[in-house]
Order: sequence, then structure tokens, then C-alpha cells
Amino acid sequence: MATASLAAVGVALGGLSLLTSWGPPCPWRTLTGLLCPFCGSTTLMKRLLTGDVAGAWAANQLVFVAGCGLAVASVAWVVELAGGPHVRMPRRLQDQRVWYVLAIVSCVAFAVWRNVA
Repeated sequence: MATASLAAVGVALGGLSLLTSWGPPCPWRTLTGLLCPFCGSTTLMKRLLTGDVAGAWAANQLVFVAGCGLAVASVAWVVELAGGPHVRMPRRLQDQRVWYVLAIVSCVAFAVWRNVA
């Protein structure tokens, strides 16, 4: 449910930006002048809605890869719910703490890389 809600908000903001050329300002960038890990997400969705995959990749690589991962996971869950094969990760990757740490480290590293490069 959370994945679907996140996707709906992303598509809605991307569609709003596509139709009106307005996107919500990033509070972190407004306060510090630095790019946060999610800066460019509205542009990414706007580009995906117009079919510009290369432009979406250029807007924000982190969110692009995370979105692709969530899409693959969502398809696997739907297939399983429809009676298809059960897709399971290795037991050590089933711990949510592993994914939280990976997400935090990835976001911090990406933000540093974007602002230094």
C-alpha cells in the first residue's frame, strides 16, 4: 500500500509539473543551497511521463534505480498474489534493518557525490 501511495504522489506531482511547469521546491535546497538525494524527482517523473528515459536518468539516478527496484518487487508481489511462484530473497536480506541501512548510506553517499561533482 505504501509503494502504491508513493507512486501515486510521484505521478501526480510529475503530471502537475508537466501540465503547469510548476514543481514543489525542495526545502533542503531552499535552506542550504545543496541538492538533497531526492532533488530532481519531479523532473524525473515528468520525463518518464513524456517517454524520455534518458532525461529521467539524468534528473536523478538514485530515485530512478530505486523506482525500478520497487517496480520489479511490485510485479513479483502481484504474480505471487495471483497464484504464481513465490519469490523470496535470501534469509539474511529479509531483515528490514539491512534495507534501512542500505537506503540511508545510499542517500548520504549520493547527496555527497552530487554536491561535490
